[in-house]
Amino acid sequence: MSVSKTLLGLLASEAAHGYTLKQRYDRRFSPVKPLAAGQVYASLARFERDGLATVTGTEEGGGPSRILYAITPDGVTALETWMYTPEPPSTYASNTLLTKVTLALMSGRDADSVLDAQRAVHLTRMRELTAAKGTAAAPDLLAVTYELAHLDADLRWIEEAGGRLDGLRDELKAEPV
Repeated sequence: MSVSKTLLGLLASEAAHGYTLKQRYDRRFSPVKPLAAGQVYASLARFERDGLATVTGTEEGGGPSRILYAITPDGVTALETWMYTPEPPSTYASNTLLTKVTLALMSGRDADSVLDAQRAVHLTRMRELTAAKGTAAAPDLLAVTYELAHLDADLRWIEEAGGRLDGLRDELKAEPV
């Protein structure tokens, strides 16, 4: 995910301070791993430099000045170009679970245990999300159902891979190092 484009998108709805953008980003897109404040301010500086955002005012308070940023027409164009350009499907080799299973097979370790542990974590998370669906607000429901669909796809892969481990182990051992 492009953090900077996401921040630009958050500016599209209304002008905001860097701290406000960070709070919105963390709440909506990264509640588990908060965004570093430095990344927000570096993005805002680039937006201003590149003409994608402009400073519309500052507020003085007990701490440093709070700078208010607003998206520019060029920023709206850049955001919409990014938003409406389809993302290429990610390559299968970039998945951490696939990497762990492959390395377990290649090294003679127990790949079934890797899959079993991941299955358990996925099922626990699916139960949590399914329970949350009943009370989720509309924007949160979109995120919940998205995550559920991906977990379901991962579980299908885990089951399929589990049934093929013996054959895969033999093939990987036969490959030259």
